[in-house]
Parts: sequence; structure tokens; C-alpha cells
Amino acid sequence: MALLDIANLEASYGPVQALRGVSLSVAEGSIVALLGANGAGKTTVLKSISGVVVPERGSIVFAGAAISGLYPDRIVTAGISHVPEGRETFTARTVQENLTLGSWPRQDRGAIAADLDRVFELFPILRDRRTQRAGQLSGGQQQMLAISRALMARPKLMLLDEPSLGLAPLLVREIFAVIANLRQDGMTILLVEQNANMALEVADYGYIMETGRIVMEDRADVLRGNPTVQEFYLGIAGAAEAGPRRYKRRKQW
Repeated sequence: MALLDIANLEASYGPVQALRGVSLSVAEGSIVALLGANGAGKTTVLKSISGVVVPERGSIVFAGAAISGLYPDRIVTAGISHVPEGRETFTARTVQENLTLGSWPRQDRGAIAADLDRVFELFPILRDRRTQRAGQLSGGQQQMLAISRALMARPKLMLLDEPSLGLAPLLVREIFAVIANLRQDGMTILLVEQNANMALEVADYGYIMETGRIVMEDRADVLRGNPTVQEFYLGIAGAAEAGPRRYKRRKQW
């Protein structure tokens, strides 16, 4: 069952059209990877879902209700948390304060302490740094904090934008292990990520964008075996020449 359905989405920044008829679905309880080069429109898709960008055309349906055009606070309250590229923590606030701010839409105040314990189990370093200002954390620790802050809202859907950006390989593996564990706990995730190999390892399904359009989609394991994806996104030289290109539904590529 689809938790999120996007159909024919179009969005622009002034005269520049960023999205050109994007359609995708995210099944409940799944991880869906949205891949593509810089400037392909991936971040704009996430911003359109979370209400930061207002689409010009198309529809966004979440949990059976249309959310396109709603203000971001209404979308958060509906059950969507957005972890933006670059983390965007409140650097002058402590770790504890950042996490508390993440829980602002909730009414079940008694359960917030239990959720704090949960995120501290996911990222024990945050427990140790709970009184430290977020701006004093390392990049990896800030990414952990950004994910944890989003979890404090108890979302039904998490939007993750480039969680591995600027992180050392060991931290990248740690972040992706947590992402996989969140899916096992029932979290639904739409993941934008430059590290296509890691993204497709944890994802159930994937979409690939070029210049504002979805040009390929399939199960994640099928995309990982596609010669074109291997050469242009997984860094396997000559893979496209070694085998035929395979498509599912999207024929533009």
C-alpha cells in the first residue's frame, strides 16, 4: 500500500523549471531511493513534499489526503519529517534542546522521554553530548542529531536528503545501518543520496532522475544489476558496454 503518491509534479525557481512531470510512489514500511546527479531535481522533490517549495502542477497525496500547497507545519503535523541536506541543526542550542524542538507538534508529552531514550540508543554519542551546543558537534554527530530530531516528531514518513554528505566512510556505514534499522522498526523513508551503492543496498525500490524527470525506476536489486546504473552511478567502468540497458516503464533514458 502506498503511503505517498506523487503524480505529474512540476515546480520552478523563477524561470528555471526544476521538476518536469515527476511521478513516484513510496510503499508503507519501505525505503525508496531517489538518485541522480547534482541539479537533477531530487532535493526539490523533497522540498515540495514538505511544503518548502510550492509546486505549480501535479498532486501529492500522503496517507490518502492531498497535501500539496499546505504549509510546512501542517505537513509535519500530518506525519512527515524532513532531514534536509546540510543537517540545519540549531547550532546555538544544545543537543537536548534540538531534540525537544523536534517533538513540538506532539500532544503526548508523557511519551517524549521514552523517545529521547530511543534516539540515545540509536546514537549513544548524543547522550554523552546532550548538554553541548549543536554547533560544537562534528559533521557526523550533527547528522545523527538531525535524524534524531526528525524522529522526535514520531513521523510516518521520513525524508532524508544526502545523509552521507561530507562524512567519513566509517560514519557513513553507521548512518546507513541506522537507516536500515529504522525500516525494520516500520519507518517509511524516501532517501535522496549521492552514494548510490549504499542507497540501493538499503532500499527496496529506486528512482533515477535526470534534468527534472524520472528516467528509470525498478526494484533496488534490479537497478544495482543494471549496466547503465553500474557505469554511471556505481562507478563500474565499461558496465554499460558489457550488457544491454534494461528499463521498467520509464523509456526516456
